[in-house]
Amino acid sequence: VLRSLGIPTRVITNFNSAHDTNINLSIDKYIDVSGKTLHLTEDSVWNFHVWNESWFTRRDLGSFYDGWQVLDATPQEKSKGIYQCGPASTRAIKEGDVDLDYDSSFVFAAVNADCVTWIQHSNKRKERVYSNTRKIGKFISTKAVGTNTRVDVTDNYKYPEVKEISFKISYSQYKNALMDDRKILVTAV
Repeated sequence: VLRSLGIPTRVITNFNSAHDTNINLSIDKYIDVSGKTLHLTEDSVWNFHVWNESWFTRRDLGSFYDGWQVLDATPQEKSKGIYQCGPASTRAIKEGDVDLDYDSSFVFAAVNADCVTWIQHSNKRKERVYSNTRKIGKFISTKAVGTNTRVDVTDNYKYPEVKEISFKISYSQYKNALMDDRKILVTAV
């Protein structure tokens, strides 16, 4: 419909698309102390999700947010009381401006959420045991104009992931780090 009105529009596919139901920007999985999955959240990761982008001027948000805007014709969550999603500026999503109207936090989570596993202890205490910051938002793609070639538009949605450096630590050091709820971050320059 938007194309018939002369508005540039394209289809976008996001692989490993997060569905963050509580908008905390993480996909949480809960397990008990024996490793059994507990169904305490409706968060999920989909193999892929598809939405549209259209090119708009954003007088309501300011010219910084002009350009491609996310519009999802198949939203799974209510926004302002109805099932709708967008228009969310891809610039806002990339910059992490999740407090803007029009579902920027939901789309940000779809392409940038962390996957976190928690142990739910019997005393209502939870303990983070695993976090994957790189799983979500892979190969965000559209079709090239005039050909069937895939165009990767991931850089329109997020900055490149930090490269991992592998190193070895003893199991006791790892266990102590988890118990203290500390995270080791190594960045390569």
